[in-house]
Amino acid sequence: MYNKQNLAQLKNMDGLAPEVMKAFWAFDKAAVAEGAIPVKYKELIAVAVALTTQCPYCIDIHSGNARNAGATDAEMTEAAMVAASLRAGAAVTHATHALTS
Repeated sequence: MYNKQNLAQLKNMDGLAPEVMKAFWAFDKAAVAEGAIPVKYKELIAVAVALTTQCPYCIDIHSGNARNAGATDAEMTEAAMVAASLRAGAAVTHATHALTS
């Protein structure tokens, strides 16, 4: 299902829903722009979220962006471990629902 060539369809989507896609691109750009949180940290957050949602497109894009913003192997690995911790924590805390029935 994952095929990087599919991303070429984004231009098609821009034409099919121009106002919504314009708003999306503006939001996407603003969300990772320099602010109270530096770009490198925002991209590391994006990597962790992408690993948690398991979106290969996002993993690819935001890993590259994090690298371009200066993220190191250690920082990328720690971001991945934060993602892993949250996924594991969700499984553990949701297990409480199985015990209440």
